[in-house]
Amino acid sequence: MGFYQMDSQKATRIFGISMLVSLAISVSAANECSTVRAFVSACHPFVTYGTPDPFPGSPCCDAMMSLNAIADSADDRRVICGCMMDLITTFNPNATAIATLPGLCGVSLGFTIDPDTDCSFIS
Repeated sequence: MGFYQMDSQKATRIFGISMLVSLAISVSAANECSTVRAFVSACHPFVTYGTPDPFPGSPCCDAMMSLNAIADSADDRRVICGCMMDLITTFNPNATAIATLPGLCGVSLGFTIDPDTDCSFIS
């Protein structure tokens, strides 16, 4: 791999991360579930197939970090929690994969992604 090829890959990744952060910053305090689904969709290969490897990969973890960035208040965390609960209910066979995403990416959203989590108690 040549020097210019490596710089191009880094530039592409930096551009992708900055786009995710821009999306995160532009989201209103309501953090609608469509935004949460958009972030989690970056994790589709891991959620669906458990790949690459047993680790979600950088696009997914970048999305989890962006999701964490918009979970900056109790209200935001409650909304995001509700959206994540909807996702694990909707994608029940893949619920465990969705629940493990933040932890595998080294992110704490401030709540446990579990069907028994009561989002109204998140502070």
